[in-house]
Amino acid sequence: MSDRVAIVSVAQTRFSPKRADLNYAELAYEVIEQVLTETGLTIEEDVDNAVSCSHDIWDGQTISNIGITDVIGGHLRNEEKMAMDGSTAVYYAAIGILSGEFDCTLLLAHTKMSQTNRNIVNNTAFDPIYTRPLGFDFTSAAALQARRYMHMYCVTPEHTAAVAVKNLGNAMHNPAAHNGGRYTVADVLASPHVAPPIRRLEMAPDTDGAVAMIMVSEEKARRLTDRPVWVKGLGTCYDAHYLGDRDLAECLALEKAAARAYRMAGLTDPAGEIDVIELGDEFSYQELLWLEGLGVCERGRAGALLESGATAMDGRLPVNPSGGLLGGVPANVSGLNRVAEAALQIMGRAEGHQIEGVKTAVAQGHTGFCGQHHCVIVLTRD
Repeated sequence: MSDRVAIVSVAQTRFSPKRADLNYAELAYEVIEQVLTETGLTIEEDVDNAVSCSHDIWDGQTISNIGITDVIGGHLRNEEKMAMDGSTAVYYAAIGILSGEFDCTLLLAHTKMSQTNRNIVNNTAFDPIYTRPLGFDFTSAAALQARRYMHMYCVTPEHTAAVAVKNLGNAMHNPAAHNGGRYTVADVLASPHVAPPIRRLEMAPDTDGAVAMIMVSEEKARRLTDRPVWVKGLGTCYDAHYLGDRDLAECLALEKAAARAYRMAGLTDPAGEIDVIELGDEFSYQELLWLEGLGVCERGRAGALLESGATAMDGRLPVNPSGGLLGGVPANVSGLNRVAEAALQIMGRAEGHQIEGVKTAVAQGHTGFCGQHHCVIVLTRD
């Protein structure tokens, strides 16, 4: 068994509303080639496992990883697909290395949201008897959650709009993002409703792209780099499926996932020990709700934390300095991107949006409507 597992290389494509210039295999090769070149590793001699993250419905074909099998080294070799958020692929890869089964794992997540309709795709996540025929999708479900959360904790539209202002501003400094801009709270509140209370500027855009990563055992990490990023804590949890079976103002699954990751990492004061957080803000209100679930502030107090400036780039706990999902990150890819951005902060390579002195970073990903499933990854420099 490996005592520890490390991230030694990450690469991201140029995220874009539409990457018509590349097919899936070419999109995957763009980032896989980068991580192999950077580390000097080869698939034939060094990589003994591959984990990909994609989804049949998003790709429009059964067995969505079939188009990238060759470029990820899965032909007649070990390759496994996660049909969930990319953060869970990191969790799965780490388990394989910690168990001693594998020594070096190549991870990939890819999606072209431009090739289909998110509303139709997300509608299939609901049960076929009761809620799917109603036309539910992740956006309409999120609107229900936003209303419940905002009512329960007196969160104002100005609070959620301020999240969008912060993250879209941060995205301007991230060369991988495509949806940055200088906005005011008034600009956000003037943008059209998508599903009230969610407005257009408070919703992550459709995006194409891919992310690759190499994770290795401690022994191999020591040979590859003098600055590995250690996976210190891991936690996942899946909540009830039906919307009516949980209070949407709460995020119990995230609380449990975070508690498990913190316990494994030895964190006892998240707000004081974490240097930066990259979380999944598919909608702006989620940054506030997820921060409370991550335990960095009391329930209902994330709005005040935002107002204090603590979560800004120059605050005591920067949140989504990359611009987050609002800056443009594809579905399925988003969680691997969260981990990649957190790792880049620790490596000191977050071009244009680097936070100085990052030693401990937390990445959070989720899948399913209203945050059914959450995954929390704690990364450290030492």
